[in-house]
Amino acid sequence: MSDLGEATADGPVADDGGTAAVRRTGWRIWLRRLTTVAAVAVLLPLVLTPLYLVVRPVSTLMVWDLLTFQGYSRQWVDLDDISPSMKQAVVMSEDGQFCFHDGVDWGQLKSVLSRDGGPNRGASTITMQTVKNVFLWPSRSYIRKGLEIPLALYADLVWSKRRTLEIYLNIAELGPNIYGVEAAARYYFKKPAAKLGRREAALIAAALPNPAIRNPLKPSRAQARLSRVIERRIVQSGAYVECLQR
Repeated sequence: MSDLGEATADGPVADDGGTAAVRRTGWRIWLRRLTTVAAVAVLLPLVLTPLYLVVRPVSTLMVWDLLTFQGYSRQWVDLDDISPSMKQAVVMSEDGQFCFHDGVDWGQLKSVLSRDGGPNRGASTITMQTVKNVFLWPSRSYIRKGLEIPLALYADLVWSKRRTLEIYLNIAELGPNIYGVEAAARYYFKKPAAKLGRREAALIAAALPNPAIRNPLKPSRAQARLSRVIERRIVQSGAYVECLQR
């Protein structure tokens, strides 16, 4: 009997031990690759968040627009070069507790999750939306929401409230390939963000929940109604936006 194994009419029988070893080696290679990717995904936000204190970030959607050769419109402006009405409109429509929470509005998050049983924009603070726009993907899921929370807590430790809002107002999607309030103000109202009035700011803020179909110049009835609510909230903002003062 040969030590090389039995033979058949079709040739020698395959060495099962060798095949298994090759498979194990392949799995180890893929495991190392996945571990490397996971480590980079974790470390990248930890490194970039402090860097974004001075560097102007772009969103993942902006990167996608570049990769798909669509391009985008965005003109970065400092927070002081955005009208008070625009800042107030976004805070009062998107995250009324912005000045008071640690990046996550735990009460609102618990209320929304218990009410509809799933991840929802209504539970997202401005900080959570900012880290989502900068580091994550747009679709809603428990996985993404779970990643948003620690990233938002970390960002709130590193960034001031002013810096967080400044980044958000410069990367938020406000129309097809239109990002940031400066680009939106010039596209829709032919003026810089510094010159936006209360009604114009409210119309832009009302488009934020679904900028792909909400046009500030052609608001639906629901959108127009929401913009009027936001206008009233701008007047009442007071202490809700005190953290934005120097």
